[in-house]
Amino acid sequence: MIYLQLFVSYLKIGFFGFGGGYAMLSLIQNEVVVQHAWMSNAEFADIVAVSQMTPGPIAINSATYVGYTVGCQAGTGCWCGILGSVIATFAVCLPSLTVMLLLTRFFLKIKGNRYIEG
Repeated sequence: MIYLQLFVSYLKIGFFGFGGGYAMLSLIQNEVVVQHAWMSNAEFADIVAVSQMTPGPIAINSATYVGYTVGCQAGTGCWCGILGSVIATFAVCLPSLTVMLLLTRFFLKIKGNRYIEG
């Protein structure tokens, strides 16, 4: 059940997080700290610090770290944390991936149009 909550939370963050990773941080904090109380504000501040130091987008890095932490709390063993991190990372990337696939399909459909080529 916690994996489903994790997926839905990060899916919402992915859909409504316009403006990049730093703009998503307030949404992530609201879901993780306020709504679900998966961690405290201090732990979330540590996540932000670690996410800034590691290479890659901050929203994806924080999703991976939060997913791992929540997954480890949900079950026993390393695999629960890895599953949580995969779920959270996939959920935050899914909306952007879907939009890009739809736009690519649209542009491939109209690339032969004479008005577009002109």
